[in-house]
Amino acid sequence: MANSAAQDVFPVIPGDTDYRIFSEDYGNIPGLDIIFLLGGYFYHTSYDTVDRLIPGSMQLRGENLFSIIKAFTNSSKLQNTYQKNSSEDSAGIFNDERAVFFDYLSFFMVFYSRRVAKILHTAPIFFFLVMSFICGSSYSWLATFCDFIKGFLFHAVGIIFGIVVPIAFSILRLLFTSQTMNWFAHPYLAFMMFIPCSLVGLLIPRIIWRSFPLSRDISTVKTSREALCDETRFWGAFGFYAILTLVYLVAGLSGGFLTFLISAFMLPAWISFSLSVKSFGRQSLRSTMFYIIPLVPCLAYTVYFGGFLVQFLIEKMGMMGSLPPPYGHYVPDVIVSALVGVVTGWSMGPLLPICGQWLASSSILQFLLHLSVSALALSSQFFPYATSAPKRIVFQHTFHTEGTNRIVESTYDFAVTDSNSLLFLFKNAPELAKELNVPSEFSFESASLAKRQDWMAIFPVSFLFSNSLKFPAKGDDILKQYEFFPMLSVQNQHLNAEKGPRRVHLELYLGSLEEIWVAVLNITGPLSSWSFADNTLPGTEAHDGGPPSYICRLSGSSDRNWTFWLEANSSEALRVNLAVLDQKLVDPAKRLKGLFPDWVDAVSYSSFLSSYTF
Repeated sequence: MANSAAQDVFPVIPGDTDYRIFSEDYGNIPGLDIIFLLGGYFYHTSYDTVDRLIPGSMQLRGENLFSIIKAFTNSSKLQNTYQKNSSEDSAGIFNDERAVFFDYLSFFMVFYSRRVAKILHTAPIFFFLVMSFICGSSYSWLATFCDFIKGFLFHAVGIIFGIVVPIAFSILRLLFTSQTMNWFAHPYLAFMMFIPCSLVGLLIPRIIWRSFPLSRDISTVKTSREALCDETRFWGAFGFYAILTLVYLVAGLSGGFLTFLISAFMLPAWISFSLSVKSFGRQSLRSTMFYIIPLVPCLAYTVYFGGFLVQFLIEKMGMMGSLPPPYGHYVPDVIVSALVGVVTGWSMGPLLPICGQWLASSSILQFLLHLSVSALALSSQFFPYATSAPKRIVFQHTFHTEGTNRIVESTYDFAVTDSNSLLFLFKNAPELAKELNVPSEFSFESASLAKRQDWMAIFPVSFLFSNSLKFPAKGDDILKQYEFFPMLSVQNQHLNAEKGPRRVHLELYLGSLEEIWVAVLNITGPLSSWSFADNTLPGTEAHDGGPPSYICRLSGSSDRNWTFWLEANSSEALRVNLAVLDQKLVDPAKRLKGLFPDWVDAVSYSSFLSSYTF
């Protein structure tokens, strides 16, 4: 399976890849995005084990990589760094040749270059304009073109309603229930809830305008009004997909094949329908079937691709982050309902010009509405999570320290990575709530909220959290486990005689911690340079409206102390916050973690925080 449309989407997703360092920061080495499409429930959880891999997936990945390496080694276009930098013309050709490719039902691949795409993807809009001239040559071209534009708007409004109506239904359901994401562990619920109401939205224009408002004068045309309406709706829908294909092309994106396929298959479907009408009549079901049959390969692909896309998104919704209430409660359902609406409109859109007359009957509409309401009510009875689709929790035992052996404060901090808040967790995990002394009337207003800088040890994952909570914890147990804690100390300080730039040499002592994963430095103040990363400062970060800061992550432990220097461009103080993540928990924290239900996957660790001014 492969799809160039992913190249259009990936850059706008708030994420990163491991090879970005090689492709952007320290080189210009191309890379490939290769992922397991399904199994996102277990990604980065304790359930991500070998036995949960889809059978044969590793074998297929090996075969793919072998084929890729073989193709690279045999390629005549393979260039080294010098050749790529010295050949601007070839680089220009390479950028222009952003290929279009996709698999058809995972049976075979379709591939064509950007140059071929310029021809293919402009053909539908050319065909649309030509047909408006041909159809209007016997009477008025302008009136025919106006009708085609009306048909375009008619279809576009239906597609928009096909997205908006499921969103409205999702919001309506959440007004009567306290939990969201009921479809998370049961993806079929999303299809049951949102496909019927999306179909209703697609048919709204057909319901409102039973008689299409034509610009052409029926008395001067030798064709029935019904035939002109079908023609107008069809070419309007065709124009809609043709214009979308052109927009993709002009924008330099590679996903235009999605709408190009629809417009390409609509043409033989229309020809088949027009010929069948002469034999069976316009109202005959057989004529409608002659329209549907040529579209079957296209519809099969849209259902295949759209179904995988929705399933992929649903699996990823458990790690999208928790958004602030009250609107964050609605976001996941709105996103999933909107995508199901897009996929439904994409799959059913080509059928609407001809099949709309059958689908827009009152009995079918009533059935779809009843089905939607029933599915919404039924879904509210399902629990959002299961051991096969766990809720992700971050459990941090936080120690605020001074020096190498003094604890200022110890807390248990909790955060979630989806829209069902910690209140949902405590409600459905009574043993955990009892251990933390969480009362039944507990609310965020009366609770102690953890600040974002308290989560600095797992930066930038901390940006996924909102309304994280902290509870008091005993700190004595850590003194039994560790004798010394992490600490920063000044080695020497060089001052400029004119009170200009100054350089502070520091030493990072990691104490007696045993399972260090990462140490994070958050530096605020007039920092102008440092001894990390080739003396190059990264972009600044801002936390909760605070001053911009520079963040450096130091991975793993070390047999020796870390030594480095910071340079300030003025005498103003530099403030350094240090966070060290240790994967070892004290016994009380282990017992607390054991109280999480089976449907929760908790990432648990200890975090040591300290602050310094230089």
